[in-house]
Amino acid sequence: MSLVLDTSLTLSWYFEDERTAQANALLDRVVDEGAVVPGLWRLEVASGFQTAIRRKRATAEYRDRALEALAEMDITVDRDTDAHAWNTTLHLSDRFALTLYDAAYLELAQRTKLPLASLDQRLCEAATTLGLQVLGR
Repeated sequence: MSLVLDTSLTLSWYFEDERTAQANALLDRVVDEGAVVPGLWRLEVASGFQTAIRRKRATAEYRDRALEALAEMDITVDRDTDAHAWNTTLHLSDRFALTLYDAAYLELAQRTKLPLASLDQRLCEAATTLGLQVLGR
């Protein structure tokens, strides 16, 4: 595992208007070195694709191919996300005015001492404040 991967960065790999050179480099890094994600990541990624389908930015077939590609990557789902939800994650959410979902990525990066890969500005600012390395922006 080389980094904590969030949904904003993950989805950017699949939508041309969101893709950047930095995001592509991080895709290569995840393919080569793996990543770790909180327990809610799969739901968030699937929800992002569902929204894209409703907005006619993607088809169900495209979603399914993308999810198959993600499933083949060395992405580890953290088993302890839930155990931290009502304490550390909740406190990080309060401190930085983040959703609990975003705070889960922050908590995981802090606990694992891995860089956080995200395109979410508020989440990146919170990570920087905590002294965590931020990738992707």
